This record gives sequence, structure tokens and C-alpha cells, in this order.
Amino acid sequence: MNENSNPVSQKFPMMPVAPLGVVAMRGCEAMGDAVNRYLTRWQVDNSTDEKLHSFYGSEANGFLIRANCPRFGTGEGKGMLLDTVRGYDLYIICDVGAYQCTYKLYGREIPMTPDEHYADLKRIIAAASGKAKRINVIMPMLYEGRQHRRTARESLDCALMLQELVAMGVENIITFDAHDPRVQNAIPLNGFESIMPTYQMLKAMCATYDDLQIDKEHMMVVSPDEGAIGRNIYYSSAMGVDLGMFYKRRDYTRVVNGRNPIVAHEYMGVDVSGKDVFVADDIIASGDSILDLAYNLKRRGAKRVFAGATFAFFTNGLEDFHKAHAEGVIDHVFATNLTYASPELLAAPWFAQADMSKYMAFVIATLNHDQSISYLLDPWSRIEKLLHKYREAHSQS
Repeated sequence: MNENSNPVSQKFPMMPVAPLGVVAMRGCEAMGDAVNRYLTRWQVDNSTDEKLHSFYGSEANGFLIRANCPRFGTGEGKGMLLDTVRGYDLYIICDVGAYQCTYKLYGREIPMTPDEHYADLKRIIAAASGKAKRINVIMPMLYEGRQHRRTARESLDCALMLQELVAMGVENIITFDAHDPRVQNAIPLNGFESIMPTYQMLKAMCATYDDLQIDKEHMMVVSPDEGAIGRNIYYSSAMGVDLGMFYKRRDYTRVVNGRNPIVAHEYMGVDVSGKDVFVADDIIASGDSILDLAYNLKRRGAKRVFAGATFAFFTNGLEDFHKAHAEGVIDHVFATNLTYASPELLAAPWFAQADMSKYMAFVIATLNHDQSISYLLDPWSRIEKLLHKYREAHSQS
């Protein structure tokens, strides 16, 4: 389906559950604008009454609802909705990883942390004052998603967050590639969807390289650890290639930065020699683990190493990746645009983004028309078409 086609007229009944409104929280403005462009492009011809939305002024302003969260000099804040939301099906997009956003605290410029983005999200929900028909939260990176289970006397922040949002009246929570989707058990009676960006990641890789030979003889998928084995099984099955795995051997006698340090990466699987290797994970934080794997794979004779992550943070900076790329250790890193990426990262020759704005617009339009999103949750058929088209276009004589 091309981007100008109208999925509403093809897949959905014409009447939405309520007029549609989208709030792009601070740090999500670019994503909100892109989603809004797709939604307005998908409207049925204005000569009829059959439109994706029906609220006053929508022809001029699209679906975006203006919102603001100003702060006082002490750091306290409030949420303000600048357009009406009465009776709307409201979708609030919140990137808790948008660290480029700042505020003034006693005259000092302070970057916003996930805690503060989450607090602003609750302020906007509270500002709606129960007047919206339905409130849905799209939180691409699940707040405190890595603190999803209790292994000692510690807090369960992600579960508490989900329960708090539901208590405030949120009906559906949409996230992407949750660190552990079982956290939804905290809210078993409410909507929770964890959407995988598998298709978009493969599409970005195919668009970046025209010399991939996606078969068992020339390529394979390697899981960075046992926790990521599920997503890598899906990649290897969809691509029709072999799967290997690294096991993280940890030192359980020490705790460093809240976790047991990794002692070594032990590889299990078929020989990677002479093959392109794709490694998929949900998060690249510092990037140390991915680099360790890349060096390990190159020592084992891998031809090229590609890394894919839904969220790429590079909390320790980019210098080590610049160096590894210059040495031919890692060829490319693919990540989505679901969280903030710095201009330096976007300019790196070894980095490419998978655009998720159209996918997010599909999710919003589908839910607004109270339709199943099963076809969005399982991209198998679209991946097959993508790879078939790629192989046909780049087949070697």
C-alpha cells in the first residue's frame, strides 16, 4: 500500500467511535506532525460526509490537539490543554526518553528525565478532566520497562505506572517492543499492546544495502542473549536463515550500576565465518554489549555485522562506535525514530533510522474505528513481500 492510499476507505467502517484527537507531548512534536500528515492524507474525499474525523475546524488544523506543560522556577509544573477534547477519542503520544527537552530549575537549564516526562503525561490526562470519550496512551518506550520484575526487595515501577494510568481513566496503552510484555499482567482488564517494528527494521536494512544475500549460505541472525531469543527467532524465521545465540556469563558476586556485570559472551550456534550477521535487541543503552558481540563475531570470521535495536540511546556517547566502524568491526546500526536521536547520531555514516510514523498512524486510525489491529501486530506477510521484492530486484546473474 502506498502512502497516499486510503486505508480507512479500504479497511474500516466510515464512522469512528468518536472524533479523533492526537496530543504530541513535548519531545514528540516531529512524530506528531508526521502522524497527523498521514491521518489527514487518508481522509475520504471532502465532497462527502464520510471522513476519518468530524470535529469543528479539523479541515484547517488536522487532528493535533495543542497541549502545554509549563513549569515554575522551582521545577513544579502543570498540564494545559489548549483545544477542546470533550467527546474525543484522545491519543497521547509520549516519549519518556526525550532528553533533549529541558526546563529551568532555579535558573539552571535541566534536561528532562523519564520521570518528568511521565509526570507531564499524567498532568495532561488530568487536564482532560474526564471530558474525553476515551483516553489512549502511546508510549513507544515503556516507562521503567526494564524494571519489570522483582528479584529482591525493590520497587516494581513499570507495573505501578500501568496501574496508575488505568486508575486515571486510560483505556488502552500502546507500546513498542516492551522489554517484557508480561508486565501487562499488572492490568489484565485493560488494553495493552506491545508492537514489534520487525518489518520497518528489515525495510530500513534493505533500503540501506543493495548487496545483501538473504539466505542460509550468506547470512544469519544472532541473538545477543537469551532474553532476546524470541525476537531473533522471528527475524531468522522470516528471513529463512540460521540462528545463533550469545550467552551472557555474569559475575553474580557483585552488583555494578544495579546489575551483575558481564564477564564474557559465550557463543552457541553454527559457524559465522564468511557470513553477514544481523543482531537484534530491544535497547542499545551504552552499546558496550553490542560492541563486544561485534568484536567477538569478527574474530570468528563474520563478513559484516549489522545491529538492530528498537531504541538506541548511546548513553556513553558515540566515539567507540565511530572507532569500531572505522576498523570495520560493525557496519551499521538500525534503530527506530520512536525515541529521540541526537543530530550527531543521525549524521553518523553507520546509523540509519526506521520510520515508524506511518505505522503509528495506522494503529491510531484502526483503534479509532474500533477495528482489530491483528494485521498490524503480525507483519509476516508484509515481510515476505518485502524480501521477495528485494531478492528479485537484486538477484545476481
